Amino acid sequence: MGPLVTTEWLAGELGKPGLLVFDATKYLPNEDKDGKAEFLKAHIPGARYFDIDEVADTDTDLPHMVPSPGRFSKLMSAMGIGNASRVVFYDQKGLASAARGWWLMGLFGHDQAAVLDGGLPKWVKEGRATATGAASAPTPSVFQADFRATRLRGVGDVLLNVASQAELVLDARAAGRFTGATPEPRPGMRSGHIPGSANVPYTELLNGDGTFRPAAEVKARLAAAGVDGSLPVVTSCGSGVTACILTLGLRLSGLPEGAVYDGSWSEWGGRSDTPVETNRS
Repeated sequence: MGPLVTTEWLAGELGKPGLLVFDATKYLPNEDKDGKAEFLKAHIPGARYFDIDEVADTDTDLPHMVPSPGRFSKLMSAMGIGNASRVVFYDQKGLASAARGWWLMGLFGHDQAAVLDGGLPKWVKEGRATATGAASAPTPSVFQADFRATRLRGVGDVLLNVASQAELVLDARAAGRFTGATPEPRPGMRSGHIPGSANVPYTELLNGDGTFRPAAEVKARLAAAGVDGSLPVVTSCGSGVTACILTLGLRLSGLPEGAVYDGSWSEWGGRSDTPVETNRS
């Protein structure tokens, strides 16, 4: 199982032992929807809800930050995920937040994880069955995390990189948010971007139906932003969610996937001691 699976593949694998499917939808603060509520209305049969606000560090005010290895292991075990499980993530928007689930699994040492290309919209458009209501209770398993610290960056790392430019920071937010022309969806947040970073809106790696563009096209778009293999890449976004789509794009392109700046703009733009640039395309 690769990091991206098709609806056809998933339809053929549903119900097989060891395969678990999760809806990892997360809506932005300015979107008038709730992922859990929408899950109850329609989800892929047998799927459960993967709440990225719960699979997170609960001791910070920042949204859905990476949890400790111990908390992650405990939560995955309770959700029925074991070290031998195959795990597929999808979301209700096509592809927006599912890659966060995929990335978290890899961060904690689990490579048998994938994202459903096109997500629930593609599944429904193809006339495939959906289920309603609450999911059945999972059978607890045992998951032991193997934390890969090199795949994660904190604000201190990124501050040092502003001076050294040893790593290329790719920002997945829309161009208007990157330049500062468009207000942030989180109230009170500064606008702009991390000095020296490049903008690759995650939507530019996707087709209109939320599926990934061909690997060659993805690689070409990343190359246009300066990704040529000479520098390690750190992806960023609003809160560490769509950054994972860029990370997935790197993987699909055969490039080193680098790291994710977990705090992203929620942290950087919310502080007063971090430099900000604006009006750069």
